[in-house]
Amino acid sequence: MTAPFPLVDVSGSPRERGVMHGSQARERILVGIGHYVAQLKTLDLDADGLRAAVEAFLPVVEAFDPAYVEEMRGIAEGAEVPFEHIVLLNARTEVLKLAERRQAASADPDGCTALVVLPQASADGSLIHAQNWDWKRDCLESSIVLRIRRDDGPDILTFTEAGALARTGFNAAGIAITGNYLESDRDYTQSGVPVALIRRKALETEHPALAMRTVYVTPKSASSNMIVSHASGIAINFECAPDETFQVHARDGVIVHANHWISEAALAKLRDKGVANMPDTLYRDMRVRELLPTGPGSITTDHVKQALFDDRFTPWSVCRPPRPNVVGVMTATVAMFVMQPGLNIFDIAPLPAHNREFTRYAL
Repeated sequence: MTAPFPLVDVSGSPRERGVMHGSQARERILVGIGHYVAQLKTLDLDADGLRAAVEAFLPVVEAFDPAYVEEMRGIAEGAEVPFEHIVLLNARTEVLKLAERRQAASADPDGCTALVVLPQASADGSLIHAQNWDWKRDCLESSIVLRIRRDDGPDILTFTEAGALARTGFNAAGIAITGNYLESDRDYTQSGVPVALIRRKALETEHPALAMRTVYVTPKSASSNMIVSHASGIAINFECAPDETFQVHARDGVIVHANHWISEAALAKLRDKGVANMPDTLYRDMRVRELLPTGPGSITTDHVKQALFDDRFTPWSVCRPPRPNVVGVMTATVAMFVMQPGLNIFDIAPLPAHNREFTRYAL
């Protein structure tokens, strides 16, 4: 059995939460920093270049929410690492992509296949929100489950790379979020908020309208796909370009999304640039739909898990074993998440191509 991801509990002020996060997850933070600093070096971005990149992002983050800067400073203090390394962990996609553009390097995208089953399609009447996270295999050792006790809003349970403020998760108000990589010809034409912080902001809200607004209107540096759901039975998939957002709604009570644009409005207005590096995206969403039973009230969490375990066309499959991607980086489905926010259930299987044991986390 692959070891489960450790649970890190934090509470208090933003600075206090950060210090607790950094001190409890220090070893995993160091692993994550090692991954990305090494990658930046291959792109000729040294320590001075990283500081310059962080200085470019900080005003955007401070304008979005200055408490996030305080929390990141607390993480750096608790982990005893430079502050810019924690910003890197929270804006790693944006920093890496900008460095790649400077060097005209090949993309190194993370994949993901996400799905939501609305209550009318689920066997027990509860909303199911799930995802396979495809990224660097080494992130198996640099990720955590973070439980945030808040005095100023709903508590949060999120899976994230250690040192980052959020990724996938749900809150005590029943709001859940997942995110998938997208790429378009509009990327990096403007400065925007790192997507990890947008997801954190959505999880801090108490009403699904406000979570959806956060995803919909917040300016981004690059494209991203995010699904926001609420336990009461609503979910919308947002395909986000840096300056425009498109909606994808459930079909037969189910949303499935991989890493290509599917909104007809989006495809009429922009160019999808991600398929070249993630060709399996073209059928991963179809495979998941094919494997789920049809008809109202027919889908269980076991059906969801079996669909996400699908290994047809392996290693270019829904559930990806460790394998090099098109630019030679060792990637894998690092984790499978199955959330039922209305039941306070967050099941996670690390490296699911080799491990089918789930650990259950809860608020």
